[in-house]
Amino acid sequence: MYKAFFGLNSSPFNLSPDPSYLYRSQQHEEALASLIYGVQSRKGFIVLTGEVGTGKTTMLECLRDHLTAHKTPFAFLFNSRLTPEQFFEMIAYDFDLQCSRTSKTEVLLALNQLLIERANNNQTTVLIVDEAQNLEWAVLEEIRLLGNLENRRGKMLQIILSGQPELGRRLEEREYRQLKQRIALRCQLRPFDAAETGNYIGARLTRAGLRDQKVFSPSVIFEIHKRTQGIPRLINSVCDNLMLTCFAMETREATLDMLDEVARDLHLEWPGSQRPWEQAEQATL
Repeated sequence: MYKAFFGLNSSPFNLSPDPSYLYRSQQHEEALASLIYGVQSRKGFIVLTGEVGTGKTTMLECLRDHLTAHKTPFAFLFNSRLTPEQFFEMIAYDFDLQCSRTSKTEVLLALNQLLIERANNNQTTVLIVDEAQNLEWAVLEEIRLLGNLENRRGKMLQIILSGQPELGRRLEEREYRQLKQRIALRCQLRPFDAAETGNYIGARLTRAGLRDQKVFSPSVIFEIHKRTQGIPRLINSVCDNLMLTCFAMETREATLDMLDEVARDLHLEWPGSQRPWEQAEQATL
């Protein structure tokens, strides 16, 4: 709605995980490099964790683009609320295995044949599981067993588990010690600090066609960081609403009053905020 008003060629603060908008901070560069290295080096299990909204899915989209460009087949499980039977069925569909997809035995035999053929050609195959903190114990155990498929060159199936911090805590529990010992690489995404928040906002606006941005002053950016606690998804939501408010008020500069209104509308909470939308509602009574 506000693209023409600000002279943008695309929406800078979409919530969808668009790899072209990846902000290549040091931590994101390191995480993506670790994922690619782990796959190429056949390390087996790789774990990516981060708080809600820190960009894990965008990172996985970047990895998928890399795998597609290098013609590396992969299965991507985006719904982790699966039974073991559903897990094997989804793997069969994603890898296009020529077998009865409702038979675990046939899926395993077909998958093993695929992995052996690719390994003999010095190629690898990847399984990516998003929201892995929700996986049932039985499904996690099946995934662990798939990690046993290997030859002299290394693991034939590279497995990436991505999830919220709860995933890391689960892996520390005693019953998961066999899986924990197999994890070769761990990557973690943390919220942005204040400087990264400003650079992130600037980078997205530049990508959308607005160079030398003056929509968000340093003081507004500081408050955006404070109220979103550096979570990229919340930063996107706040900035999108601020630019929409600017458009409605026919101004090209966001203010702290606008930010207060957006924070109330989004019901944002941050340390010391004391639920500001409730205060505003009480003041009108």
